Amino acid sequence: MATVRTRFAPSPTGFLHLGSARTALFAWAFARRHGGQFILRIEDTDVERSTKEAIKAILDAMAWLDLDYDEGPYYQMQRLDRYKIVLDDMLERGLAYRCYTTPQELEALRAEQMARGEKPRYDGRWRPENLQPGQTPPAGIAPVYRFKNPTQGSVAWDDQVKGHIEISNAELDDLVIVRGDGIPTYNFGVIVDDLDMGITHVIRGDDHVNNTPRQINVIRALGAEPPVYGHLPTVLGADGTKLSKRHGAVSVMQYAEDGFLPDAMINALARLGWSHGDDEVFSRAQLVEWFDIGHVHAAPARFDGDKLRWVNHEHIKRLPDAALGERLRPFLEKAKLDVSNGPPPASVAALLRDRAPTLVRMAQEAEYFYGVTPGMREVQEKFAAKVDDAVRSALGDLCTTFQRIDWTREAIGSAIKATAAKHGLKPPQVMMAVRTLVTGTPQTPAIDAVLVLIGRDRTVERLGRGLAT
Repeated sequence: MATVRTRFAPSPTGFLHLGSARTALFAWAFARRHGGQFILRIEDTDVERSTKEAIKAILDAMAWLDLDYDEGPYYQMQRLDRYKIVLDDMLERGLAYRCYTTPQELEALRAEQMARGEKPRYDGRWRPENLQPGQTPPAGIAPVYRFKNPTQGSVAWDDQVKGHIEISNAELDDLVIVRGDGIPTYNFGVIVDDLDMGITHVIRGDDHVNNTPRQINVIRALGAEPPVYGHLPTVLGADGTKLSKRHGAVSVMQYAEDGFLPDAMINALARLGWSHGDDEVFSRAQLVEWFDIGHVHAAPARFDGDKLRWVNHEHIKRLPDAALGERLRPFLEKAKLDVSNGPPPASVAALLRDRAPTLVRMAQEAEYFYGVTPGMREVQEKFAAKVDDAVRSALGDLCTTFQRIDWTREAIGSAIKATAAKHGLKPPQVMMAVRTLVTGTPQTPAIDAVLVLIGRDRTVERLGRGLAT
């Protein structure tokens, strides 16, 4: 069996969105599953819309998702000489021809056909066999180049996702393969690139289904065999409508900024139209082991932002403390927290992992470990003003006790319970006061575990400030 070679070939006209990322993932997973190669190709022949910023967004997203490619990125605009060589060969062999039909003539032809109730299509007026005696190219018009599509029979393929598809050649007109400025059209660039790069399997969105019969005809005219095709279903919002920004149709890198883990994103993307039994949470390695393009569902997939957050939280809970701490660190720094002036991020992550579904949320909940923010101070002062005399007296004793005990969870917990009993209070009454005065929030993980990380000096200082209010 030939080595499997897949490719991801985005157009750099915007950010990498969820549907494109899912396409890249499936092409990558298929190659990795079969020990093959995965190629990245930037299809930048839409010169007016392609931007350097979009290219960077694509490369950044691929890097964040860790979809490593074996070759590339290739750029089509750097391969114009190659497309010209193939075009010249096709012209010489009579597989293509120059067409001088103007845009105005094409528009008039379209209007006439629609008025007759016909499907709009180019009528082949510049095909060599259709030329009228004495018909010569008009002056001042740069021709486009068209492929001489077969006029008889049909073109068929067995799609790995959609099953057998067959299209009559009578439905296809002569495809423009190179524009008047010498830049190839999408369909022609794809054909030449896929053949040159030895692509064996083309995995792409089903918006390209209509392009496939045209591409197969050109490939066969060139004497080659087409690759195996698999067209992935559309990704919809959770409500079944077209994916939009309100559903999460934003740049993949927005999810990185919002504190999602790349492996969780891979997990969630994989579940958009593909499944392995009832498994909902799995690793990248498991995806590669299990992936089969034949198991991709033909029906549109639905993206659910709430499901993504759940999957992300599951991955957060499974990540080792040290690795999660390294993921958390840049979010702490972005929140302007002095990471060097507090507990190690790994220790904070271990304590907060069960409470925070994203790294942004975890960084927000971690503020009290690294300092007192204006918002925290306001909460502390409001709470301190409401502390009754019994609790205030207990906190005074607790401050003294905290300065002499071992700074461990066990010792801290015992001190809180003993102080509460001494003052005729219930432990939760003292715990709530300590929690709010020290952290600025009434909700935290177990207070003894929190205080261990905050440290003795900060704990006593914050309690003391509360008692002085």
